[in-house]
This record gives sequence, C-alpha cells and structure tokens, in this order.
Amino acid sequence: ITVFVADDHAVVREGLANLLAAQPDLSVIGTAAEGREAVRQVAQLQPQVVILDIAMPQMNGIEAAREIRERAPQSRVVMLSMYSSAEHVFHALEAGARAYVLKESAASEIVAAVRAVHAGRRYLSPKVAEIMADMVERSAAESPLSRLSARERQVLQLVAEGRSSAQIAELLHLSPKSVDTYRSRVMQKLHLGDVASLVKFAIQHGLTSL
Repeated sequence: ITVFVADDHAVVREGLANLLAAQPDLSVIGTAAEGREAVRQVAQLQPQVVILDIAMPQMNGIEAAREIRERAPQSRVVMLSMYSSAEHVFHALEAGARAYVLKESAASEIVAAVRAVHAGRRYLSPKVAEIMADMVERSAAESPLSRLSARERQVLQLVAEGRSSAQIAELLHLSPKSVDTYRSRVMQKLHLGDVASLVKFAIQHGLTSL
C-alpha cells in the first residue's frame, strides 16, 4: 500500500513515516510539510493513501483533502488531528477524508486506519466515533419527527404511501374518524398545508421511498 505523509512538524512526520515503513505491507513514497506542497506531490505520485495533518501552513488539511479529491480521486485520505470536535470531524469527512485519527492515539491507530481506508472502509478513532454518535443522537432529538407520537408517525407513513383513511383504520385498528384526527394533528405539528407536502416530508425523512 503506497502512502504519503503530510505534517508540518518534522518529528511527527518522520516518526509516522518510519512507523509505516516498518510495516511489511506499507510503503511511504513521499512526505510534505505543508498542504499546498502535499497536493502537488500527491497529484504527481498518486499514492493509494494520504495522511494529512488538519493544521498545516499555507493550506490546511481540509482544503488539501478537497484538492486531492479532485486531482487524485483514487487516493484515500486519513485525517490526522489534535482536534476532536464534531465540527472538525464533520468538515474533514465532508471534504473527502475516509478516516479521522487523533494525534494522541496516532501510533496505535494510524496503521489500522491506513489499511481500513485502502480496503474501502472508514475509520474513526474511538473517541471521535463516540462524539459523532452523540451528535447523531442530538440531531435525532431535534428532528421534526420527534414532535410526533409513535401512532402519528405510523399514520404519516401510511398516508404518504397513498392509503385511504378506511385502509389505515383497518390496519391500525382505529376508526376512520380517528385516522383523520391523527392526520390533521400531524399536519398541524409539522406545519404542512396539504397531503402533497406531507408525502414530500415523509420521503425526505426516510419514512417511505418514492
């Protein structure tokens, strides 16, 4: 697996290069001390995996990852960072990084991350994975769907699938009048004015498919 390492700290850069070169299945084919030079060399060398420090002079790792995605689309990026905030992780993944490894655990995890992204998988340091899971939970709690009861979500899905009030009533063991009440309540809670908007909402939020 050919690997390129970019980090503005010489000790970190050389230490990573030595660590990776010691692995029988890895070969370090280049290094750089700043983002712009990393992009130039990666475009020329086309390594299979690129390790980028997130904080580098002239061009940071996130912007470098975006450039690499354009100029060397086959190169898979491992982002190396001292920052564990959800915002940093989100922007790195959005830029095309396939892995996010914290510097505090780099020595034990970087080899695993390189092998994982080369195999087509993603890799997040355990602390980062926990932070992202918390962010997903918060997003779910803030979702408009959280305003609805379980029964209201059931009615919403069935309405979006084109079922009549009578059909929904039979499926859910309710009266048609109760179904109409649930539907009105759903539309009121979601601030939707018609069934077409309700169907669109259900598709956007994964309750039903086209």
